[in-house]
Amino acid sequence: MPVINRIADFHADMTEWRQRIHAHPETAFEEHETAAFVADKLKSFGIAVDCGLAGTGVVGTLTGLAPGARAIALRADMDALHIHEKNAFAHASTTAGKMHACGHDGHTAMLLGAARYLAETRNFAGTVHFIFQPAEENEGGGRVMVEEGLFRRYPVEAVYGMHNWPGLEVGAFAVRPGPMLAACDLFEIVVQGKGAHAAMPHMGVDPIICASAIATALQTVASRNTHPLDSAVVSITQIHGGDTWNVIPDAVVLRGTTRSFKPEIQDAIEAAVRRIARGVAEGMGAGVALRFDRRYPATVNSPGETERAADAAAAVVGADRVDRDVQPTMGAEDFAFLLREKPGCYIFIGNGTEKTSAGLHNPHYDFNDAILPIGASYWTTLVERVLARQD
Repeated sequence: MPVINRIADFHADMTEWRQRIHAHPETAFEEHETAAFVADKLKSFGIAVDCGLAGTGVVGTLTGLAPGARAIALRADMDALHIHEKNAFAHASTTAGKMHACGHDGHTAMLLGAARYLAETRNFAGTVHFIFQPAEENEGGGRVMVEEGLFRRYPVEAVYGMHNWPGLEVGAFAVRPGPMLAACDLFEIVVQGKGAHAAMPHMGVDPIICASAIATALQTVASRNTHPLDSAVVSITQIHGGDTWNVIPDAVVLRGTTRSFKPEIQDAIEAAVRRIARGVAEGMGAGVALRFDRRYPATVNSPGETERAADAAAAVVGADRVDRDVQPTMGAEDFAFLLREKPGCYIFIGNGTEKTSAGLHNPHYDFNDAILPIGASYWTTLVERVLARQD
């Protein structure tokens, strides 16, 4: 694999960093040990470090050998998930109920590897900021960093992110201009009925039947309430109600998520969910309370930065190994908040296609250490190309 030789030289170091982080997972806004480890490494490379943005965020700043007013940012996420790891290897999680099941340990190690190399060579003009972000999973650490002044404190012309992708070959990249990942919204519907003896259902208002009808009717949001060419997903993921066999409960709770790529489709989905839930409940004599929570916007790559990112990836692995028009995924990513503020690009790096490999958010998942020097070489190449010296 045509990675940068010097980065290949410290592949073992990156592997050690990655596996150390994997063994000590920390979830949203609790990444204190991980942040301290990252900050210490950056300082050891001679990089200026600021800590504390969004609580546990770390930002390293490095200037090139050549003068220049331009600046870009590279971002990696650091947090783990609330998952019980089921792997038995030596670097498995030592914290019960927490696991790096999405590869953020590898993202952190790759960006640290690039930072180390760039600090040694500084073969660029201008400034690069290395953003190590907390709380990507569900809690919007990227949004918090932006709200607390990320780009006011570290002005940049563009920001770049990267995620490993199981199912994509090692040594391959995938990217596209425009929507890369979907917007993610959450909803909760509380159906209020009237409890009764299960043998006398006519004496109450059954919220279980009503909730079931709402769950079924919500499947028409995507199939009958949005244009067939506009992607939309509405999924019920939780139903809670009742405590025993012979009692119709007072209330049932439905929870779920919606996904879309366009703001107008987000609006249409929310309106339809509200209309259907209220209409079905009213028709059955039940009450309904609905909470719709806008979480992450769509991750939208800007064309120019996407082309630069794809070109940098091609320089590392070859043009035939870069898919420049990958199909968008309905997964969500809070890098979207950074892309709402600045132009940029979010790219996938192949984590491998082995049939035995687990997917993201799986208790058997593990980041593929073989791709560490590929990712670090991509980051380095991107910086040296975007901030190319003119002397």
